[in-house]
Amino acid sequence: MTTGIPQPPIDTSRPQSARVYDALLGGKDNYPVDQAVAEQLPSEARTGAVQNRAFMNRATAWLAGEGVDQFLDIGTGIPTAPNLHQIAQEINPASRVVYCDNDPIVLRHAEALLVSRPEGATDYVPADVREPGTIIEAARKVLDFDRPVALSLLGLLHFLPDDEDPYGIVRTLAAALHPGSYVVLSQGASDVNPERGEQGADEYRKGGIRLALRSRAEFSRFFEGMEVVEPGLVTAPEWFRATAAPRPEESGLYVGVARTA
Repeated sequence: MTTGIPQPPIDTSRPQSARVYDALLGGKDNYPVDQAVAEQLPSEARTGAVQNRAFMNRATAWLAGEGVDQFLDIGTGIPTAPNLHQIAQEINPASRVVYCDNDPIVLRHAEALLVSRPEGATDYVPADVREPGTIIEAARKVLDFDRPVALSLLGLLHFLPDDEDPYGIVRTLAAALHPGSYVVLSQGASDVNPERGEQGADEYRKGGIRLALRSRAEFSRFFEGMEVVEPGLVTAPEWFRATAAPRPEESGLYVGVARTA
């Protein structure tokens, strides 16, 4: 685990997406400004946060069961048990996990909570997703990019408007992966419940946070050049790799897992 990283100050005067997300999940690592945004969001936002975590749990367990033992999670957010490394290392204790986020409160919790099993490794990179080259360079200290890596950006893409080149960011990150790696993404939907989606975007906007919801077709562009695995690009509750069918559940969150060529 990386230690000794300088601790930047936490700005509690403005809401931050990771802390709003923590508030939606019922966490305690947020502030009144974050809670104010969360309280004004439609109920679907809270449901989406829970569904996003559940999807991460299922996708990580499936990937680890398929033999993937290296994970790069960008936009980690405030630790919420079970964390990705706990899921992966429960299946393969030798799994190596690198987390990345740019929120100083996430860094403070990462140093305290993201402790690896001795057979594996867990590290944290304080960096912004808008600097993918920096992230890859730092992750190479722990992960072997000559072998498959599972890259995840969950609950993050809808905080990257098109003018920040989210498609280019994902392409750059995916291009650094060894063939046979996996890319795991989630994205708030614009074409499932447009009115509620716009309401959520408006409340985030009032807090100074831009929200970029996307249609299923727009979401599919993130996976260009990759092989999307079953069940395809679906809403979060529909992504299920097991014999049991998922329960029908409304969702405004698209998800997908794809294998790199």
